[in-house]
Amino acid sequence: MHARELITRIKATSAIAAALALTAAPFASAQNQIFAEGETIYAKQLAGPPSEFVELESASTLAAAIHSKSALIPISLSKNSEGEHSWQGELPIEQSNARFILFSGADNQWQAELGEPDASRTSPSRDVVSEQRPSSLGIESAQVPGEMFALENAQIGTWQLTVKAGKDAARTGFLLVEGNPSTQLVSYLSSRNQRVGNSITINALLSTDKQGELSIDSQFESGRVSLTTPNGQRSEHSMRASAGGASFSFKALMPGTYLAQVLVIGKNADGNAIMRSVEHIIAIAADSIDLSGAQAQLLYAEDGRLNAEVPVQSRSGNFATHYRAYAQVWGKAADGSDVAIAWIGGMTPVTQTKSGAAINLALDPRWIALAGASAPFELRALRLEDPNNFVSLESAQKISLQSNAAAVAISKSARAIAMDDSMRMGPAPAKGAQMKGVGSRLLLVHGYCSGAVWPAGNFSNASSFLDANQSRSHDQFAQRINTFGSTWNSYGIVAHSQGGSASLHLYNYYWSGLDKAGAGRLIQSVGTPYQGTNLAGILATLGSWFGVGCGFNNDLTYSGASAWLAGIPNSSRAKVNYHTTSFKTTNWWSNDYCQFATDLVLSDPEDGTTEQANGQLPGAVNRGHVTGQCHTAGMRDPAQYQDGGRNSTMNTSAAR
Repeated sequence: MHARELITRIKATSAIAAALALTAAPFASAQNQIFAEGETIYAKQLAGPPSEFVELESASTLAAAIHSKSALIPISLSKNSEGEHSWQGELPIEQSNARFILFSGADNQWQAELGEPDASRTSPSRDVVSEQRPSSLGIESAQVPGEMFALENAQIGTWQLTVKAGKDAARTGFLLVEGNPSTQLVSYLSSRNQRVGNSITINALLSTDKQGELSIDSQFESGRVSLTTPNGQRSEHSMRASAGGASFSFKALMPGTYLAQVLVIGKNADGNAIMRSVEHIIAIAADSIDLSGAQAQLLYAEDGRLNAEVPVQSRSGNFATHYRAYAQVWGKAADGSDVAIAWIGGMTPVTQTKSGAAINLALDPRWIALAGASAPFELRALRLEDPNNFVSLESAQKISLQSNAAAVAISKSARAIAMDDSMRMGPAPAKGAQMKGVGSRLLLVHGYCSGAVWPAGNFSNASSFLDANQSRSHDQFAQRINTFGSTWNSYGIVAHSQGGSASLHLYNYYWSGLDKAGAGRLIQSVGTPYQGTNLAGILATLGSWFGVGCGFNNDLTYSGASAWLAGIPNSSRAKVNYHTTSFKTTNWWSNDYCQFATDLVLSDPEDGTTEQANGQLPGAVNRGHVTGQCHTAGMRDPAQYQDGGRNSTMNTSAAR
């Protein structure tokens, strides 16, 4: 850096700070300390240029819609006149090579009989089924067992399926039947205002995929929603037909996770009967925070930074430990026109000020210098979200940002200021503020509902993080990685599945050993569903019925993942190197898969949990796609984390 440029930058920054200091009392601290689960975590004070406004916009609910080519149908067996327990229903077969699976619990004691569309007799399944064997559906160790059936050269039409069971067998379960992927059920929430007291609307429509374009030319006939509340109460509701589809609304009366299964009956473009379902995990947040006024203050902090102090009030009597915040800062150009300065945000607690409660969003004055802006300032597109599901809790299109400082004149040469980490993340915690570990390390991180998966012998100077068989939000997961990693001064991460998202979350929002790591790849991941997986909702439905799994996980859904990504700028994503895999294709005419059941609900190519398309992380480094590897052990091909060659490369390339 040239001396003249350095002097110019110092003068520009000092001019802003001095002008604000003339009339504004210094703000005491610029550190965001968050107390969560007995630990003190230091949150970064995030910021970025106006060019990133678009990538950080609140995610569209339609863009995060669930697309389904299959139907998960509840089954309840009843006692017939002969004393047998049985169920009979329609089984729509849309393609000659058809597949379905029965979930009856751990015993798999159901027997299936099939009747063809043009036959009056019902035959044992072995007479028309080309393959039948045990299978399962799940993520990692959360697996629901079932019995799979495959038909070859089947007649297209509506078949009859009869399920029978002995006196000791399960009475309730599910039928999962695959449809032709050319016709999809598309379902999404109308908005992200998922708060107690609000009306939640689910939309659904049938679409036909024509050369990659969806058109509404399939016929909707009827639809119903099975709704499960956070306290476990289930209820059935009819959907209201609308143009091209249907909708259903309910009022959220309590906080927690709702489960809504949408089941639709209709006809495809060829006039054949079809059934489709989607399973929504809907996180409802307590209405805990309110913007108490239309004005905020821009204060000068003791460390030379600025602080946007936004007054808030509690609607429920208590604030959450912290919130995810985002806002755009605007000012005036020399000609009086509006000028965008920067976005600011991150995880922030509520603090007490002289005038009441407030959230505090830090701003480096160099952003004002770069924009050539001056007062009056304002915040735009402000949103406050729950950090565990990114539900919108409060928002404001514009808030006046009051400052009594005189307009700041910025010379043209001051615009040469280059963005650095301190502008984007704020100052690192002072020495002694955090527990200081010793040495460097590579952390091996597992995923959702899992245990240690990485072969320790493939890595050097490494330690395995373990939070076995748990369901955590990305925020909760990241905090646990942070606690584990505090043993060392610096570290890089190799992560599997959800561990990749949690590691990126940690780097983006909190100060940790990741920020002290040396040269190399900071975060490396394999099989991470950065954009979500359809299995999250289906597994939640099956798990709630059979009592298996590790619990609901909103962040792994398409909707939850898109809401999370709306707070992760490309500057943070660039720290990630990621890999995807899928099953190996053996014959062009056969159905290949990693796991039979998941292949019925995921779009190829996929690894049994993560679809290649939804394993992408735009802005990060894509290290390629490999076939012949599945998500975890017990699937058809070897587990992706057992690849010794890739593990060796990640080991030698890792930052520590």
